[in-house]
Amino acid sequence: MAKQPDANSAAQQAASGEGVTKRPVRPNSESQQPVAQAQAAATSTAEDSEELYEEEQGVSILHEWLRDSPSWLTSLIVHMVILLALALYALPVPVPQVFSELTIGPNETESEEELEEFTDEEFEEMEVDAEVVTELQPQPETSNIAEEVDFSPAADVEAAAVSVDLSDIGELTAPKNDLMREVGSFSGTGLSGRGKQARQALVRKGGGSASSEQAVGLALQWLAGHQLPDGGWALNHTVGPGVRSQKNPGHKESRNGATALALLPFLGAGQTHTEGNYKKVVKAGLAYLVRSMKVNNQGGSLWDKGGNMYAHGLGAIALCEAYGMTKDKGLAAPAQAAINYICYAQDPVGGGWRYNPRQKGDTSAVGWQLMALKSGHLSYLNVPGIVVQKADRFLDSVQTGGGSAYGYVTPGNGAGTTAVGLLSRMYLGWKKDNPALERGVARFAKGGHSKADFYYNYYAMQVMFQASNGGEGEVWKKWNTGLRDYLVNTQGKQGAEKGSWYVKHGHVTHVGGRLYCTAMATMTLEVYYRHLPIYAKDAVNEEFPE
Repeated sequence: MAKQPDANSAAQQAASGEGVTKRPVRPNSESQQPVAQAQAAATSTAEDSEELYEEEQGVSILHEWLRDSPSWLTSLIVHMVILLALALYALPVPVPQVFSELTIGPNETESEEELEEFTDEEFEEMEVDAEVVTELQPQPETSNIAEEVDFSPAADVEAAAVSVDLSDIGELTAPKNDLMREVGSFSGTGLSGRGKQARQALVRKGGGSASSEQAVGLALQWLAGHQLPDGGWALNHTVGPGVRSQKNPGHKESRNGATALALLPFLGAGQTHTEGNYKKVVKAGLAYLVRSMKVNNQGGSLWDKGGNMYAHGLGAIALCEAYGMTKDKGLAAPAQAAINYICYAQDPVGGGWRYNPRQKGDTSAVGWQLMALKSGHLSYLNVPGIVVQKADRFLDSVQTGGGSAYGYVTPGNGAGTTAVGLLSRMYLGWKKDNPALERGVARFAKGGHSKADFYYNYYAMQVMFQASNGGEGEVWKKWNTGLRDYLVNTQGKQGAEKGSWYVKHGHVTHVGGRLYCTAMATMTLEVYYRHLPIYAKDAVNEEFPE
């Protein structure tokens, strides 16, 4: 058998070389390491020694340079480093625009009660003569909220970049900005029709009446009277202090959704937390939404178990509209965070929204999210173009008749979903003379309004209003007169129900109850000034970003 080489001798030979001190290796009779491994270990030791030597040399050179440099140069360098560090520390942290794959709040495996799908209905037409507006009815304040609150979690966040000239149109108005345009005898943007003088002019032009405006005022009183001490509302409106209606409560709870639904009619009538007769009511409601928002790197979520993404979409609309109307910088961060969460929650494949984040979409949920994105866009918040483009593709996936009708989660022609789809297409850039849009409008004109489905009425009223250039033509006059006066005539006239609505067999009214019906009916009667005409001849380009 060949004699094994001496391990000590091999290691000593491998360690020999220029600039490296030879080290004795401790003998080990049990070692069977090959010569190559010993050589590698020795080489590594040599390299480590060289690196340490280079580092020591570098430090020595730096010390010599600092010692020999003029004191003024050393001081200048030190101060520049300090100033750079302070500048980096002071830079504002941007609102996140990139969304991770994580979810917050909902459990996507959790079972949810499915909302019933929309079906075609026969809509009865009504012929009632329009009244002439003489004066807006007062909207008296209630004192249900005991104290003032600060709803801003980030009061030091600057508002979105915008040219603001706070020149009032009337008693109540949204501020001017660089999307100004002339509409009739006043100037404004998409939300600017809510000021008092603007509202009067638009009500006359659009076909509202003194009775319809009085109905709006009574509805606001009812909603304010059913606000809870924490600033929010509940679909079960029967619980809480004061004289409350005990009839027709909602059978599902969504505090965020109920609060947003109740706030939107106030904002639609020009009532904000800074102006109007309901400042305390609106401020407390906005405070409730901001306190309820769960914020992380995906945005700010208003998702709750009872309302899921519907609640978030409604809450986002309320925050964006309140910010857009007041330019209160304290609302900039919450409103943008709500928009960011909508962007995160979009189905990355189909482009829609439904109950939970990134779930395959349905047309109803898509409608609320798109309206929130539009309100955010009108308020100069950041709305990524890719999100809007994906939403447009979702509508393609549920349309029939070349886009004249829409289904819920698959192609169809439900009345409510068609109204949502057509209004969404209008805001996504379809022109007034689009053949599919014209066919859809003709269908609504023939069918008239619904006596049961306030959801359909709300969206179809907007489609007809926008298609008529904000109240022009006989088709609009017929449609508007029928629905307007139906709502005026069916509003509660006495007792704790005065100012409210409820329809027994309406779509999802068993879920939302009297508060839901009242909010939807009120916003329908505010159609004349909630959003200015998008097809007016003097309208500027307010389309979504590409």
